[in-house]
Amino acid sequence: MRRFSTIICCLLSCALAAQDVPSNAVAKLATLQGIVVKEPGSEPVKKALIELIAESQNDAGNYTALSASDGSFRIENIAPGSYRLFVERTGYQEIINHHHSQGRVIVLTAGQELKDFVIHLQAAAVIEGRVTDEDGDPMADAQVAAFRRTFVAGHTRWEQIGAERTNDLGEYRISALASGQYFVSATPPPDFKSLIETAGTKPQGAALPEKPANYAYQTTYYPGTRERAQAAPIHLRPGDDFPANFSLAQAPSLTIKGSVTNLPPGASVAIMLQSRDFNVVLNGAEMRKDGSFEVRDVSPGAYTIVATVDNATPPMVARQSLQVAENVEGVRLNPQVGGAIRGRVRIEGATGLRTSASQIFLQLRPAEDSNDAHSDDTPISFGLESNPAQVNADGSFEWKDVMPGRYFVQLTESGATADCYLKSVAAGGREVSEAGFTAGAGVTPLDVVLDMNGAGIEGVAADAVGQPVADAVVVAVPGPRFRGLPEHYRKASTDQSGHFRLRGLPPGDYTFFAWESIEGEAYLNSDFLRNYEGQGKALHVSEGEHVSLQVKVIPESEAE
Repeated sequence: MRRFSTIICCLLSCALAAQDVPSNAVAKLATLQGIVVKEPGSEPVKKALIELIAESQNDAGNYTALSASDGSFRIENIAPGSYRLFVERTGYQEIINHHHSQGRVIVLTAGQELKDFVIHLQAAAVIEGRVTDEDGDPMADAQVAAFRRTFVAGHTRWEQIGAERTNDLGEYRISALASGQYFVSATPPPDFKSLIETAGTKPQGAALPEKPANYAYQTTYYPGTRERAQAAPIHLRPGDDFPANFSLAQAPSLTIKGSVTNLPPGASVAIMLQSRDFNVVLNGAEMRKDGSFEVRDVSPGAYTIVATVDNATPPMVARQSLQVAENVEGVRLNPQVGGAIRGRVRIEGATGLRTSASQIFLQLRPAEDSNDAHSDDTPISFGLESNPAQVNADGSFEWKDVMPGRYFVQLTESGATADCYLKSVAAGGREVSEAGFTAGAGVTPLDVVLDMNGAGIEGVAADAVGQPVADAVVVAVPGPRFRGLPEHYRKASTDQSGHFRLRGLPPGDYTFFAWESIEGEAYLNSDFLRNYEGQGKALHVSEGEHVSLQVKVIPESEAE
């Protein structure tokens, strides 16, 4: 369920749209009418929330409706434009392809009445069970999580879809899952006794369960292995209630020992161990008075260890990647002060531009060899306000407290900058848009040039017999020189008529692919693309060029 404020915004927009409007304006507005049904059987579903969110908030608004007892809904007075359609109903999932987490594309023209639009729902699946210890006693406050493997930025990720803590009976229930393949893990509750002992003090009050030295409960994967590579997938179908029970046993654990240096007098430091597979904090410790630390009860795996200096001004953080297969000693963490990145944006080709500089947002993308770029949730800065950066009216922008490392600049996609592309990024007078730039503890100056004359591609994605395919994914894949740069790719979903529109393409060579369904950003992976050689359409586009194109859709059965 998206944020409550988004729904309130939608309701307000819908209420405004329902107000009296001039008769000549009504003729220019659109209507969406349809029905929500449950499959199989096409049984009507009532009280489903349908949300229509404009892709360009500058040109259109947001609208909502609830399905009636017969499953029908109707939204009137819709401003023409491109929208994302979402549907929400407790206990149900829309029958959609993997890429629809961002909504189904609907394009409405002036005066159009789109009728008989059918939204298909299916019963959501559930994973539930119990977590016990080796004696069969319930283990409360353990976390059970459901994961999917997906592609992000060209790499395989374990994406957490749902998670719940066990109750006092060791029971858990993860609901609202779409059909598909999942992996499930059970992680024991935090060992507070270990943390207290690591800090150099003994626990007071009630005794905690004793365990053998160097033994600990460890994360276990269904059906009962501690090795992630041996985890068995669970295949969920609509409405499934899958039982997955876990019995956690104590096993030999590993430790990570090291020291923290480069600290101001009297500083205290918190140590956190983050899984690189799941992007969650699994363990931690506090630095001793002599600067040493010890993280206990570590399972084998890939981690990022983070040292944060408490209440330091300016903030100080150290990060280091670790591959743990045995006890690790001699880790040295050297917290550093973040730097600033400041620059100015210049816009070219802005004839008749409605976009002001303040509508432009820039982001920093860590290079793959810098600051644990393989981890999606890895913070690139110490400050909450630093990413993305909003460009000021005079074209200036700034990121504060950025961790030292190598970065790329990206333009955040929005309706205001749909035809724009990042033409140039210079650091110290040197072009760095392809190689990236290095930020240190001082100030790194940047000069960014945006061009509003990006190329545009419009067309139809069709199947083998030439019939348009709705809800397909169309991707413009750049030539080999730029395939390692995600900012050179463009992606769009086809609307209800199979039409697509790609905007803001930098000049160059592209191959256009269309998939009926695709996992995440798999197209960023060169091995994945190699499976589809010859199935795309190659094309060179020039600055400001607009081209019509028909692309053949790769069926879901082939998109693996």
